[in-house]
Amino acid sequence: MSDPTRVFDDLREESEELDRLVAELRPEGWAFETPAARWTVAHQIAHLAWTDHSALLAVTDEEAFRALVEKALATPETFVDEGAQEGAAKTPAQLLADWRAGRTALLSALYAAPTGTRFPWYGPPMSAASMATGRLMETWAHGQDVADAVGVVRPPTDRLRHVVRIGVRARDFAFGVHGLTPPSEEFRVELRAPSGEGELWVYGPEDAPQRVTGPALDFCLLVTQRAHRSDLAVEAVGADADQWLDIAQAFAGPPGAGRPPKPKEGDGQ
Repeated sequence: MSDPTRVFDDLREESEELDRLVAELRPEGWAFETPAARWTVAHQIAHLAWTDHSALLAVTDEEAFRALVEKALATPETFVDEGAQEGAAKTPAQLLADWRAGRTALLSALYAAPTGTRFPWYGPPMSAASMATGRLMETWAHGQDVADAVGVVRPPTDRLRHVVRIGVRARDFAFGVHGLTPPSEEFRVELRAPSGEGELWVYGPEDAPQRVTGPALDFCLLVTQRAHRSDLAVEAVGADADQWLDIAQAFAGPPGAGRPPKPKEGDGQ
């Protein structure tokens, strides 16, 4: 069995990187609009804090977590926005302190979780490593929204391997959530690691006729729906693989609206 410590460490580093970005903001910076409609920087951090709290309850207090699930089922269209709005109403200092405390408590609980334990979630139960991987994916994706809002370009890191893994494993889910039958055959996925030096992250049979290739960063932006496919250098060979790139998502729940393509020079915008 692989050691889950690596993903726990990577989650901590991903959170700390985003923390450094928002900690430097003036109070008015927390009110900057992000690419997510009606969500400011404060909403993005509040959502992460709210989801970290949910994950902590899933790991440490199953009864309290069940109450959260019941609330979500009662208001499926609004409970995520409501959680973000409640946190965003706090002062930036309080919101930052709450996010720090919550994610620290969650990491401590994950490190201490007995090997093999599975915890309830809004979807299927998850191991501690899977829980951490999901939190890292969300932290990176919402961190991208924050970076876009404040005009910062974040250098990609090899922590993206965890986001890639979720995106690849969620292939059949993406087809299913769109009411489509998942392809019966595996795809070959070959993605260039951010660290360069020719390293590829690969999934699927080497001789698979349908393939997806490109930079790992672009694939992550695609499956978290932080950029439109037309603005990314991810390529597909095969009709099913091509369709997947149009609908791919690494997150649970219904399909997102995604992001529109960037305006092209000379299109009048």
